[in-house]
Amino acid sequence: MIEKVILKEQLNICLDIIHKSFITVADEFGLTEENCPNHTAFMPIDKLIRQYESGTNMFLYQHNEEYVGYFSLVDNVESVELNNLSVLPEYRHLGIGKEMVEYAKEYVIKNTGAEKIVIGIIEDNTVLKGWYETLGFVHTGTKKFEGLPFTVGFMELEICQN
Repeated sequence: MIEKVILKEQLNICLDIIHKSFITVADEFGLTEENCPNHTAFMPIDKLIRQYESGTNMFLYQHNEEYVGYFSLVDNVESVELNNLSVLPEYRHLGIGKEMVEYAKEYVIKNTGAEKIVIGIIEDNTVLKGWYETLGFVHTGTKKFEGLPFTVGFMELEICQN
């Protein structure tokens, strides 16, 4: 079950899921707070609070009465950014991530005029890139950002508005 985060008190739950989910990626790519302090695995609560207070749409996924997934959506008029899609490691490979992406797509169709969902990932994360491709995302380019020890890959999913 997916629910929109409506209470500021739920942000600690969201952050815990984000940290536990993204630390596996950080470990895989050798990212630490020292060499990549801005990576999602090390996100401070104040960043999540700022996102919440700015109106970012945040969602929690509940499985057997336990929160195990999280994602957020930022509406940019022509596109919507899908950010921080997270599933706790012990709940991966159950279709939860796919269900959250499908929910995000339906939410975008019903609540925005956006024509696509866009994401950014670690370009060298070929497994994740392949997974997003199975969901219909198309690779659109890369960019190297100062302060990040990896290249960011961008992908998008076209949305058919009714």
